[in-house]
Amino acid sequence: MKIEKHPPKMMDATGGLELVGEWTTIYLKELQKLARTQTQQVVSVAIDALDTNGARVLLDIIGNSPNTWPPGLTTEQRGLLELVRTKTDPVPEEHASVNLLAALGQQVFRVFRHGRELLDFAGQLTALIVSLLRHPRQLKIKMLLDVLQRDGLNAVPIIALLAFLLGAVIAFQGGLQLATYGANIFVVELISLIMLRELAPLICAIIVAGRSGSAFAAQLATMQMNQEVLALKSLGQDPFAWLVLPKLLGLMLVMPLLTILSMVTGIGGGMVVAMMQLDLSPVEFIHRFASVVDPIHFWVGLIKAPVFAFLIVNVGCMQGMLAKGGAEAVGHRTTRSVVQSIFLVIIVDALFSILFAQLGW
Repeated sequence: MKIEKHPPKMMDATGGLELVGEWTTIYLKELQKLARTQTQQVVSVAIDALDTNGARVLLDIIGNSPNTWPPGLTTEQRGLLELVRTKTDPVPEEHASVNLLAALGQQVFRVFRHGRELLDFAGQLTALIVSLLRHPRQLKIKMLLDVLQRDGLNAVPIIALLAFLLGAVIAFQGGLQLATYGANIFVVELISLIMLRELAPLICAIIVAGRSGSAFAAQLATMQMNQEVLALKSLGQDPFAWLVLPKLLGLMLVMPLLTILSMVTGIGGGMVVAMMQLDLSPVEFIHRFASVVDPIHFWVGLIKAPVFAFLIVNVGCMQGMLAKGGAEAVGHRTTRSVVQSIFLVIIVDALFSILFAQLGW
């Protein structure tokens, strides 16, 4: 038996148009074309079938207000239109173009608002640490150990390799210039001070921000999409204690260790290049290092490590918690977490340099 189909149409009627046919998804392209080519007001409706997609297009034609809907709609059709009208997000209004100064003001306002969000989240993390000192049992040991392994132990190879290569490159480039003046021995100070004070904690923080900070943001954003964070709240649990605190403590514990690893391997890479290029033996290198490098340089670099860890966790977890939407939001928040973490790490490193210079360190 052949099923008769009735494509959607707009027919001329007294005083306007009459809508007829089947307004369903199968005719979605035709419906959208009709909506674009409408030139007169709809005065009556005689629709044979209607589904949600057809109702959405129909609302674009007849308006969202039930008072303006034309006669001819059945009770079921009016109910479906009402459901689609209340459940569909309204189309955002187009904003009028603004001049350059106004656009700059809007951007500055967004920056300050986001900075306030960062400070609010940092305050929550600080309060969480204080609460942990008062109630140590709320710490999730297994989750903490998982962070130590995943973000600490598993990061050792990549951090050691990059720090070694960075130390070797600096020794190679600096050694070429020092060799022209016969000052080969000063490559020890060059490598040691740069790696201990600046590059070791900085390169370690950048790698951790790209590796672990992005993972934090993606994990929490996905949990937000799946309403797992809401499920924790409905069970009377604090999502911060389960999802954020182990990451914060774990990263603040492993970052100093990873920074020390970066220092050792970076200086080791410089020592290898000094031995091969500048005829400086490892014994001479170590003796020079022990005699001229003050231990304060080691502590200057190490002090930065937990601060960088706090920044990375703060940004990564905050971006994950703010995620709304679908898969695109997860990618967007992950990207923002990496960019903002690296940006803040460099800014704070510059502030540390100014502070230590004022202190005479």
